[in-house]
Amino acid sequence: MAELRPIAPAFVVSGPSGVAVRDRLKHLTPEDDEVLRLVGAHLGALASGDLKTRCADGLGHCADTWAARKRELTVLSSARWAGAITKASHDQWALARRCQADHIRDLEAAIATITRRLSLPVGKKGTRTEPGGYRSAREWFAKSRRLGVLTDRLQQRRADQQAGRVRVVRGGKQLARTRHHLEAAGLTEAEWRQSWEAERWFLAADGESGKRYANETIRVTPDGRVSIRLPAPLAHHANAPHGRYVLACRVAFAHRRSEWADRIEANRAVAYRVHLDVARGRWYITASWQIPPAPAVPLSAALAHGVIGVDTNADHLAAWHLDVHGNPIGNPRRFTYDLSGNAEHRDAQIRHALTRLLHWARTCGVKAIAIEDLDFSMEKTREKHGRRKRFRRLISGIPTGRLRARLTSMADQTGIAIIAADPAYTSRWGAQHWQKPLTTKTCTTTRHDAAAVAIGRRAQGHPIRRRTAPPPAHRSDEQGHRTVQAGPDARGREGPRPRIPGPRTRSVPPGGGANAGDQNAQHRSERSAEHVQLTLSP
Repeated sequence: MAELRPIAPAFVVSGPSGVAVRDRLKHLTPEDDEVLRLVGAHLGALASGDLKTRCADGLGHCADTWAARKRELTVLSSARWAGAITKASHDQWALARRCQADHIRDLEAAIATITRRLSLPVGKKGTRTEPGGYRSAREWFAKSRRLGVLTDRLQQRRADQQAGRVRVVRGGKQLARTRHHLEAAGLTEAEWRQSWEAERWFLAADGESGKRYANETIRVTPDGRVSIRLPAPLAHHANAPHGRYVLACRVAFAHRRSEWADRIEANRAVAYRVHLDVARGRWYITASWQIPPAPAVPLSAALAHGVIGVDTNADHLAAWHLDVHGNPIGNPRRFTYDLSGNAEHRDAQIRHALTRLLHWARTCGVKAIAIEDLDFSMEKTREKHGRRKRFRRLISGIPTGRLRARLTSMADQTGIAIIAADPAYTSRWGAQHWQKPLTTKTCTTTRHDAAAVAIGRRAQGHPIRRRTAPPPAHRSDEQGHRTVQAGPDARGREGPRPRIPGPRTRSVPPGGGANAGDQNAQHRSERSAEHVQLTLSP
């Protein structure tokens, strides 16, 4: 019997550390559009050159080189624009280094998996946790060649890591590759070129606490007027004092407007980013700022009014309301979403599904939502699952990280805590112990609904199985109603009752009743696990 892995305790997910709100720049004049394009293109060219210099410095980067880069950019823009560009380049290089380290870990895991499988006999079956040998000698040979390719690739990546070399594409690698597949993307060369240039523009500035309206580079006044500090070569386009250009439109920031207004009136740092949506032909401005992390709510306080268990799937969220004792209440709910299409469509689908989930949680009166602490980074590799492409696509389509981050951010304003539970065996044990008992004539319980119950119970600290065996002496309520739950280390708690010797009616052998292995029958005090024994009168 395979040993079960330890179950990690549930914990309350920490709240968001930052806020970002966006609004559209409406009613821009042709002059406004031209100035925004000129500024974005000019600063984007400077940002590209600075990023190239930063990547060339590698591990030799220091405060002196940073200051030298900033002095060179100040002449071509301004001191604040130069600071924003150099900081963005450094952040991009640091992000590339983290991605490089993750890629090296993935290569090491793939090499270890292939090496182990190559050492096994061809055709040897695997277990639930470890894959077996390869199916044929042909596949074994192909994987041996792939092992050599991955080994060479790993050596190159390690050499790049030691030398401080990274590979960054300003504008995005995916958009760069689209240039070679314009017909499949449904774009012309001119349309692609416009999107490529817009992605490489730079119109972003970090906030400055103590300065007027919290930002001297891109300033937004409390009444919504937007002004930009023009770079030195474009200062002749200014329509306001001190080399500034004031846009004809006004912004409102309908979402979190009061928080934003309080910050800028108190001159607390607010960062802004202006970007163009090429597909729609619209300009947008995004305001962001940091917030102090809210104190974590104690787990017992979050679960005081029950919990909603949520099972995450590739196309829907299965949810069920549980009371404080871990008992399901009402019927399960399902919140569907469609993850096909572009990134904006997928993000909107997730946001709408989570909005419906939070609204339902508020109507139920709960203060906590339990989700699985999922991480499929090692489950999506081709080396672990091989030919199971459909399964790999399935788990790749589950938006685990994005959904958890979005849910945490949205729940922060509703006073609902998010509890992360260990996902081990929730689907299997939920279907084993809860799917059949919760299925009625009017409600068909799916495996995902049962998993939601299991997730909620694990977050509450209850065992997933339903109840212990009946009292040993009697099959009635003479010894009291059973409320004790079975411990996780109680052996044999899932099997049928042991054989009881004695006469049976209707030629039923001992221990072989119709309900001997029925969990539903064993866990209900008003039913006997087997047929009732008849006492023969003398």
